[in-house]
Amino acid sequence: MIPLAEQLRPTSLENYVGQSHLVGENAILRTLIDSGKIPSMIFWGPPGIGKTTLAMIISQTLNRPFYVLSAINSGVKEVRDVIEKAKQETDAILFIDEIHRFNKSQQDSLLGAVEKGIITLIGATTENPSFEVISALLSRCQVYILKEFGKEDMEQLLAKATQHILATQGKKVDIQENEALLRISGGDARKLLNALELVVNNNVSSEIVITNQLVKTVIQQNLATYDKKGEMHYDIISAFIKSMRGSDPNAAVYWLARMIDGGEDPLFIARRMLIFASEDIGNANPNALLLANTCFDAVNKIGYPECRIILSQTAVYLATSAKSNSTYRAIGNALEMVRRTGDLSVPLHIRNAPTKLMKDIGYGANYKYAHDYQGNFVDQEFLPDEISGMKFYEPGDNPKERETRRFLAERWKKYGY
Repeated sequence: MIPLAEQLRPTSLENYVGQSHLVGENAILRTLIDSGKIPSMIFWGPPGIGKTTLAMIISQTLNRPFYVLSAINSGVKEVRDVIEKAKQETDAILFIDEIHRFNKSQQDSLLGAVEKGIITLIGATTENPSFEVISALLSRCQVYILKEFGKEDMEQLLAKATQHILATQGKKVDIQENEALLRISGGDARKLLNALELVVNNNVSSEIVITNQLVKTVIQQNLATYDKKGEMHYDIISAFIKSMRGSDPNAAVYWLARMIDGGEDPLFIARRMLIFASEDIGNANPNALLLANTCFDAVNKIGYPECRIILSQTAVYLATSAKSNSTYRAIGNALEMVRRTGDLSVPLHIRNAPTKLMKDIGYGANYKYAHDYQGNFVDQEFLPDEISGMKFYEPGDNPKERETRRFLAERWKKYGY
């Protein structure tokens, strides 16, 4: 039986749900599609938010030949075979799902065909393409970020699904409570529709009332079926990260073992720990970032099965380290200020003055060179006048950052440390 998610896959932009920032009226990608001239592109976003569907709709809308490869089970040979076929056609589109799983040589095999226009590449990835796609290929593609579905999007999908079930199965589905469905799906349309389908198929009645308790009961009883395509991938990495954040090495190692046993990419795990070391530990223990980076390099060199030991060592170290998210919050605060205040002028005294003209008009004037002063410090303004005294960084409450707070308090009265 064709899964409900596949039955409901839209075939036109008019029926496509979500991503209005890309394909809504006058949006950037919609404008390109309407013009009939699209670049090679990378769709980056979480699973189940319509990357594959959007690629298929583009090909159908433009009436172009469409080839699909999955990076999981395709290699250079399959890429070359498609390119040879595309040479006999016009404006062929090649869609590669999970393009981040292609290695360098596999990605290299795409370069010539993309550059010459033999194919228009559409790649889909859940990973940051800046890290996972080689620069030569990335420079030939536009990157479009697809967002998780919001509540309204998910409710729209549920409405479409209940109408479809009534039309095809004769079952009337009354969704009285949808919180459990939305929570289980986590913004993933495929998970949402899989969950609804399980609940419906588990009930022989022609009229089904969906409640939160019913959803929880059915999903718990059918968890293996619900997750048969590995859709708990993001749930388990989330559990792993939260266990380390909560300083529980036992839970962290358990979830690490689940990922290893499930064949998770070890570099994916190492990369998440590298991010965690900065986001959740930061300057409470700067060595955490060094160890996580070393772990990533070592895992890249060694691979399974030996790298499991290195992953475990690092996970335990990160879980038992002092924690601070102060620098993570600092950059968030600063970015919010930038968005609110725009491009404020750099104060003249801290501008670079490489030419005589720049010096003449005041660039660098009255700048105080810190090393000329006692303690290598002198009180001067470094922020734009409009936000003078604005504090973005608040040290955490741990031994290392308490020392940092004392350092700042001795020097910067205006920030109130």
